[in-house]
Amino acid sequence: MPMVANCVAYRNGQRAGDISVEQISDVLKQDGTFVWVGLHEPDDALLRKIQSQLGLHDLAVEDARSAHQRPKLEGYGDSLFVVLHTAMWWDDALHLGETHAFVGRRFLVTVRHGPSLSYARVRERCEASPARLAGGAGYTLYALMDFVVDNYAPIVEHFGHRLEVLEREIFTDTFSREAIEKLYDLKRELLQLRGAAAPLLDVCNELMHLHTDIVPKDSRVYFRDIHDHVKRIVESLDGMREMVTAAMQVHLSLASVGQNEVVKRLAGWGAILAIPTMVFSLYGMNFRHMPELQWTIGYPLVVGAVAVGCVWLYHRLRRVGWL
Repeated sequence: MPMVANCVAYRNGQRAGDISVEQISDVLKQDGTFVWVGLHEPDDALLRKIQSQLGLHDLAVEDARSAHQRPKLEGYGDSLFVVLHTAMWWDDALHLGETHAFVGRRFLVTVRHGPSLSYARVRERCEASPARLAGGAGYTLYALMDFVVDNYAPIVEHFGHRLEVLEREIFTDTFSREAIEKLYDLKRELLQLRGAAAPLLDVCNELMHLHTDIVPKDSRVYFRDIHDHVKRIVESLDGMREMVTAAMQVHLSLASVGQNEVVKRLAGWGAILAIPTMVFSLYGMNFRHMPELQWTIGYPLVVGAVAVGCVWLYHRLRRVGWL
């Protein structure tokens, strides 16, 4: 994929055409123009060129180059630097990427790193509303963040289905190490997605109350909508995380109960076998006087007594639930 996915100029909300990176500063000198640049894993030379065209701060460019940032919003003079974590689900695993956005009053530069969907749909959505696009970067930043947050929702729904399946699996008669591993993997992925979503609450709060030169007053309501979506997602993730923790504890408790049942059964059979063991071991001793040896009914009487004792003890243990 090319490093420059798109570099488009807009005039009064209407698409004026594609431009080169070297033309950005000249185009921005014209009244009513807005420039939207989409980059994909750019190299240092391209980032320096973008920096020189838009006057971006060195620290913001350095963060965009390293691509290992937490979700955040930072202000640098007349521009903002926003970090978003994108989420995708494939190969039965969660994959996170990063999108860095340089936002000015009349420009938006997105830098994608790692897994993320194309932002062509975001551009089409904004171009379909030229009146809002003419307002500058406020609406385009909202559309970008809304697209990223909306992609969290199907992953959260998938986590919910996985949790339901695992909850059914743990209430089986046997302990499953695989079930515990799946629960642990799910909890780890829940924490990863929460780490991507939760910081956006602070980002939206800041955009709703500050940076009026970039986000006009009539655009703040859109970030309130994103804030509500993110809040619901975070609450769902927190609820599922608590359920996963409870499911792990229940599964381990059921395994302990099962082990206790086995121990009780072994102890019960051991008690039953203790009667013949004790009696018959008596006959292995060398007694000088053992009168019952002269009895004709001595042997069957002893065997019968042992059998009666074992049967009585068996029924007693069954009654108390040990067998």
